[in-house]
Amino acid sequence: MRSPAAPGAPGAPGAGSPVAAPLRIGPIEVGTPVELAPMAGVTNASFRRLCRCYGESALPGPPAADGPITTPGGALAAPAGLYVTEMVTTRALVEGNARTLAMVRPDPGERVRSVQLYGVDPLIAGRAVRILVERDLADHIDLNFGCPAPKVTRRGGGAALPWKKDLLAAILRETVRASEAAVRAARRERQVPVTVKMRVGIDAEHETYLDAARAAADAGIAALALHARTARQHYSGAARWEFIARLKEASRIPVLGNGDIWSGDDALEMMRSTGCDGVVVGRGCQGRPWLFADIVAALHGSSARTRPDLDAVIAVIREHGRLLAAEMGQERGVRDLRKHIGWYLKGYPVGGPARAALARVSTLAGLDAELAAMRERLPESVPYPGAAVEGPRGRAGAPKRPHLPEGWLDSPYLTDGQRAGLLAAESDVSGG
Repeated sequence: MRSPAAPGAPGAPGAGSPVAAPLRIGPIEVGTPVELAPMAGVTNASFRRLCRCYGESALPGPPAADGPITTPGGALAAPAGLYVTEMVTTRALVEGNARTLAMVRPDPGERVRSVQLYGVDPLIAGRAVRILVERDLADHIDLNFGCPAPKVTRRGGGAALPWKKDLLAAILRETVRASEAAVRAARRERQVPVTVKMRVGIDAEHETYLDAARAAADAGIAALALHARTARQHYSGAARWEFIARLKEASRIPVLGNGDIWSGDDALEMMRSTGCDGVVVGRGCQGRPWLFADIVAALHGSSARTRPDLDAVIAVIREHGRLLAAEMGQERGVRDLRKHIGWYLKGYPVGGPARAALARVSTLAGLDAELAAMRERLPESVPYPGAAVEGPRGRAGAPKRPHLPEGWLDSPYLTDGQRAGLLAAESDVSGG
C-alpha cells in the first residue's frame, strides 16, 4: 500500500488520458516524467517520502507495495517520478563521512534510489560513483552543475564548472565509465545511469548549456535537466523557458525542464511550450508536498487538484515531524521541521504569535501542543486560502554577481593553477 497516507490528496485521478509519455533513463522507466529537485537541507528521506506518497496517491489504478517494482519488460519502475537526495560531495563520500553516508541512505519505500553528487575532481567523482554502485546505494546518479551558491561557485564548482570544457568533459567521462565498471564488478542486474542538472550558464555573456549538452551526450550521460536561469540570476526574476526549448531542439538525449513550476498546470504548460521530456520541481513544493499529486494528476490527464484546509495541513506537519524524528532523532528532526512549518502555513491566517511559537518547538509533544493551541484560537473551519498559498515560494532574492575563482572567465579551459585548486574546492564543502 502507499504509506503513509497522504492527507488531503485527491485520490485516483479518474477518467483521463495521459498527456505526457513515460520517460526512459537507461534501465529506469519514469512513468510520470516528474522529478523532485535536490535541495540542500530539504530533500532528506522524510521529505522525499512525503512527496512520493502524494505523487503515487494520484496515480490511476491500484496502489503498489512499498519498495522497488519492475515493468513487464524488466525496467526499474518509477511510476510517480524520481525523488532525489540532497547534494552530497564526492570527496566526503569517498572519505566515508558519516553525515554524507546518512544523506544517501534511502527511504525503505523508495522505488528508485536517486543520489545527486557534487564534485570538481574527475578521479574523486569516479571513486564516489563506484562506491554508490558497488555498495548498492543508488539506482540513478545525478551530477550537480547548477548550484549557484557562492561557497560552491567561488571554487569553480556547481554552475561555474561547465565553463571549463575540459574539466566538464573529464568528469562526465569518468563518472559514466566508473558506473559501468562498478556495475560489472558488483554484478548488478541493471546499469546505473548518470544524469546532469545544470543552468543556462554563468551569466548572459557566458552561456554554457548547449556545449555542456553536447559533451554530456558524447560521454554517455542518460538525460539532462536544465534550470532556465543563469548562476547570476540565482532564483530571481522569471525562468526563461525558451532556453529549455532550445536545448530540447539541440539535444540528442532526453531533456527535463526546471524553473517556476508552482502548479500542475505549470508542468503541463512547460512541457507543451518547450517540448521537454519531463519537469523538475524545486521550491514549488516547499511546504506543499501535495504538489506532486497535482502534477501526477495533470500529466495523467486529470483535473483533480489538492486543496487542503488547515486541518489537513496540520496533519501533514505532524506526519512530517514523526518521519523526521524517526530518521534523525527527535531533537534534530524537530529542529529540521521548523523551516518547513513556515512554508506549510504560508497563506493560512494563523497569526504571528503562533508562527513564532512553532518556530521554537523542540519535541514532538511540544509540536502537538503548539499546533493544538493554534487551532483552538481559530474558527471551526479554515479553508484552503487559494492564491495566497500558490505561486512563487522561498527566497527569490535579486541577481548576484557570481563568485568565481580568479581569472575563471579568461579561458574556457583550466590553467595549471586552477587545476591545482581543485582539491581545495572539494574540501571547502566536504561533509554534505
